[in-house]
Amino acid sequence: MECTVKWIGDMGFVAETGSGHAFVMDGAPEHGGRNTGARPMETVLAGAGGCTASDVVVILKKSGQAVSGCQVQLKSERAESDPKVFTKIHMHFVIRGKALKESVVKNAIKLS
Repeated sequence: MECTVKWIGDMGFVAETGSGHAFVMDGAPEHGGRNTGARPMETVLAGAGGCTASDVVVILKKSGQAVSGCQVQLKSERAESDPKVFTKIHMHFVIRGKALKESVVKNAIKLS
């Protein structure tokens, strides 16, 4: 897997992924950005949510579950001083489907 991140001025960056997709990241105006894209740490958080959600859907489908929806609501806390790493991430899963087995859903989330 590859990705190139290119600085485009101020606090803006364009990420180009190995799969041929691109997206803009930018800082908040109070930090020198122009608010033209998601914050870089927001993309990290969104990536974690997307990764775990796709895992859960695949695991549920392989387990024979009739999953029709998967949503992950993420809330995080970060260190107050640089580097402002994530210190806590809470993920709340909302899974929809027909006749889903709670134990299978819990296991899919745990495995992810």
